[in-house]
Amino acid sequence: MGFDEIIGHRRQLAILSQALASGRLHHAYLFVGPEGIGKHALAIALAKAVHCGASAGDFCGSCVNCTRIADGNHPDVRVIEALAGKKEISIQQVRDFERELNYRSFTGKRKIMMIDPATLMNLASQNALLKTLEEPPQDSLMILIASSAGGLLPTVRSRCLRISFAPLARREVAQYLRAKQGMAGDEVEFVAAMSMGSIGAAVGLDTETLVKKRRIWAGMVGALKAGDYQAASVAAEALAGQRDQALKFLAWAQSWYRDLLVYGVTGDDGELVNLDMREQIERQSAPAQTEQRIAAFSASSRATAAIQRNLNRRMVLEKYLFGVLKGQS
Repeated sequence: MGFDEIIGHRRQLAILSQALASGRLHHAYLFVGPEGIGKHALAIALAKAVHCGASAGDFCGSCVNCTRIADGNHPDVRVIEALAGKKEISIQQVRDFERELNYRSFTGKRKIMMIDPATLMNLASQNALLKTLEEPPQDSLMILIASSAGGLLPTVRSRCLRISFAPLARREVAQYLRAKQGMAGDEVEFVAAMSMGSIGAAVGLDTETLVKKRRIWAGMVGALKAGDYQAASVAAEALAGQRDQALKFLAWAQSWYRDLLVYGVTGDDGELVNLDMREQIERQSAPAQTEQRIAAFSASSRATAAIQRNLNRRMVLEKYLFGVLKGQS
């Protein structure tokens, strides 16, 4: 057990391990990166290392403290998330969380609070958190976890030490799938590619359904013609029905425009996410359209952040698709 079991993220681990060993952990961290790549797992691992009773600067995974943290019932470690049936982390949750930080630690070590995902805090909640970020209680540690920092106030971001996480390498995801999930053969490579570096996405991937949906989405986007905003509105309405599906579409759109960029610039299919759609990618990846592809990729990310903040899905998707059409003009 210990940090060695964390998949990837060696640089991030080195930063945190060094700070832990020197006793110079920052009072507030912002972990930013795509969903499902291990940010939460690393935050939990750090909490275990802080409280572990058997290992200094790392964690054993089996002592009382490590076990209780893993089970979610350690008195000095709490994860704040939206309550069941709620779309946001309320200001009352933040105030309760701040009050707990001021309590004396049961172990004599740090009180650790994680907010995941931090982007579910509304503006009032974020403003309520500012005072604690500015004047943190002694021996406290706050970890904000988010797929994008765009949904957080600049004042919140500026008071946290930001650690950025990149998607895992395809080989790392494939290795995990073989060792931990028992996958084999071509399925491993397909799932590892489609996961976009996210073990969480890889484990929960319904490959058969995804293959069908991707082809529908690719056909939908490919059928949009420059200036045909009515068709874009119809497509937005169809995609906006369910939040989960809208986010999956945008995740695929990011992967699609990424592939067009990668193949258009390099002509190499070795790092394609949509590897089974190589022929379509080859046809559509004209180098002359690089700027439009970059704009569409960035727009996909912004639209994802907007939907995660619970903005009107249809309006977000219309704006996104209108932007794609504008780029084709």
